[in-house]
Amino acid sequence: MRRIRVLIADDHGLVRAGIRALLEKQPRMEVVDEACNGREALALATQHRPDVVLVDISMPEINGLEVVRQLERDFPRVRCIILSMHADEEHVWQALKAGAAGYLVKGASLAELELAITSVAQGETYLSPGVSGPVIKEYVRRTSHQGDSPDSLTARQREILQMIAEGKTTKQMALILGVSVKTIESHRAQLMKRLGLQDVASLVKHALRIGLVS
Repeated sequence: MRRIRVLIADDHGLVRAGIRALLEKQPRMEVVDEACNGREALALATQHRPDVVLVDISMPEINGLEVVRQLERDFPRVRCIILSMHADEEHVWQALKAGAAGYLVKGASLAELELAITSVAQGETYLSPGVSGPVIKEYVRRTSHQGDSPDSLTARQREILQMIAEGKTTKQMALILGVSVKTIESHRAQLMKRLGLQDVASLVKHALRIGLVS
């Protein structure tokens, strides 16, 4: 039987090492690579085309939700499981809305990790016990009321919004994205106009509310 190819994306080296050690004991699973941030996760997923990506919800440069959105758009056969410390409905709902096939609370047992990966690789959806019931009800309710959704922004706008919320300066953002300072300023102005916000503090609050940063 073909092994399930897994990519691990987490900005904490010890967490990646721990997950890799657990998965390498499973004969049906193969860890293809590790990523320490969202940008690297997208690059490695493009390179390896894994079956499943285990992605931390909070990562620098590009957060886990945006990684899921872009992989869902570009490589729909790559299935994503969000890893998070948070078990509240808002975080789980944002993960499902982004296109995640699974949501696993950090601290889960090896058996649960194995079950989540196997289920998602087979085309199913997996949610950690204790969050599934309330979250499914909330998800059904919200999908009929789009409201204030990060999907109303472009991928670049979400990326810049995250970096603003992380406290990066205009020059730092320009360097990371390989564009001019004026381009960043233009994106920020368009972002404020789209969201109807007037200052950076409001942008940070918005990013927190929709789950782009924790």
